[in-house]
Amino acid sequence: MKIITGSGPSFFIRTDYLSLVNPENLMAGAEFDEPYESDILDAGLAFAAEKKAVDYLSRAEQSRSGLFKKLLAKDFPEACIVKALDYLEKIFYLSDLRFARAWLNSRKINHSEGRSKLYGELLSRGISRENASAALDEFFENNDEMLLCMKALQKYRRLKKSPEKMINCLMRAGFSKGMINLAVKNEGELLESDAQV
Repeated sequence: MKIITGSGPSFFIRTDYLSLVNPENLMAGAEFDEPYESDILDAGLAFAAEKKAVDYLSRAEQSRSGLFKKLLAKDFPEACIVKALDYLEKIFYLSDLRFARAWLNSRKINHSEGRSKLYGELLSRGISRENASAALDEFFENNDEMLLCMKALQKYRRLKKSPEKMINCLMRAGFSKGMINLAVKNEGELLESDAQV
């Protein structure tokens, strides 16, 4: 809805963002005193925050936490940002689970990491434990963690890291000691079978 003020600029609001004003009372010539005037202005700021958020979402999936920080940096009031993000989640434009899935698939292009490292990375991006676990369960249904560990192991071998440094790097990459030992064993068996051919 477009709001035209008597002395200031015109702006748009989404009636979902109104807390006090009944949308039916928004008609030509209507006048509002405080706190109703502030409610309308806040609805306008929430709508502006929504538009900026949609602009970010049109480029790539975003997490709620990441979008909140970006909008805060653009000087939108916190309460207006919360309203806008709640609305975008309600209409499924914004989804932390969808962001987590996209982030994991993008991350695997240049990084071979284990579940614990990826879990920590998702949490650090503001993803809830439930969404992080669900996204990781789906990710590891399609990506064998052992193969990722072996890929990382081969990378560290190419970089000529000492065995001790290699194990430390693999553990920092989120692979368990047991998985690392198994990857080293499997790699040895692969090398032996290649040598026999």
